[in-house]
Amino acid sequence: MATIYTPQQQRVLLITSLLVIAGFIIVGLSSYISAFFGAGILYVVFRPWFATLALKHNWNRPLVASLLILFALVVIILPFLTLSLLLIGRIQYYSQHTDEILNLVKKAEDLTGYQITSPQNIKALSQQAAGYASKLLPSLAGGTLDFIVILGLMFFTMYFMFVQQEDFQKGLQKYLPFKRDTQRELGESLKNNVNANVIGQALVSFVQGVLTGLTLWIFGVPDAPFWGVVGFFLAFIPILGTPLVWAPAGLIKLSQGDTGQGIGILLVGAIVIINIDNLLRIMLAKRMGDIHPLITLTGIVLGVPIFGILGLVIGPLLLSYFIVLIRVFERENKKQQEEVARDDERVEEKAQKGERAKTG
Repeated sequence: MATIYTPQQQRVLLITSLLVIAGFIIVGLSSYISAFFGAGILYVVFRPWFATLALKHNWNRPLVASLLILFALVVIILPFLTLSLLLIGRIQYYSQHTDEILNLVKKAEDLTGYQITSPQNIKALSQQAAGYASKLLPSLAGGTLDFIVILGLMFFTMYFMFVQQEDFQKGLQKYLPFKRDTQRELGESLKNNVNANVIGQALVSFVQGVLTGLTLWIFGVPDAPFWGVVGFFLAFIPILGTPLVWAPAGLIKLSQGDTGQGIGILLVGAIVIINIDNLLRIMLAKRMGDIHPLITLTGIVLGVPIFGILGLVIGPLLLSYFIVLIRVFERENKKQQEEVARDDERVEEKAQKGERAKTG
């Protein structure tokens, strides 16, 4: 029996059906979207290793993918989860024991002569910080089952991205609405962002966190390991970073009358920790992707509230993709203008030849 729809209507209805079904899928998986982003990030990080072992040395692909998953779990996920739980636990402790924070603020006010804020505001800020950290960082307190599902879905996706790598790449090339040159630019931007904001930034943040914790421990600051962990997470933020930890610690030591310790913390922070950050960034920039600090900072502000801790990578990546697509648009628009100009020249030449033929 003949259909009542024209071919054009069938095409429109097909696209509409795809969009509606895709919308239901996205809404249904919205709570687990971080698993797919995490799988993509880990895929980019471990792709050179997979290529060396599976493609160059012909190791068994499922075995290599399983080993990479195990490595990611033991070396990346579990330590990061431990640091997150430690940080969340200590933030929740301070949110419930605001008297300690109030004493420190009072000493800072006595040192500077300015009132920083009211006790009520400090208590409210402490409670807000605890809630924000719990949402931002992965925590078993948010639901063990959800955490296991996200972790399992991430590794499951990563496994098939490696085992069926050629099919995965062909699918991207086939269905992405971009030319090959644009796809290459987007792929290079993804690689640079992951290298710079995951591998490179993690190394820089780790070194800064360790130096911050050691500095505070040497100069007698309580809870130095905890503040070192805080420094590790804050070091992901360009420019601000660890000064948010060691600068108040130095000022508090000065307010307590420990002048030598306070000056020591400030000097080590200003001379060693900050310069280590700049030195490592310069050394790693060319090897791991040179991303402008403004893109990183703006991307973090954009991405963290939406994607949580993965926003440290996804936010700068979105901005980089936006800039790449603007360049592609400018390039394609310029090509189109040149083609129109050439067509106009051809039409004008034909018209001039026609006039010559008539006058001849």
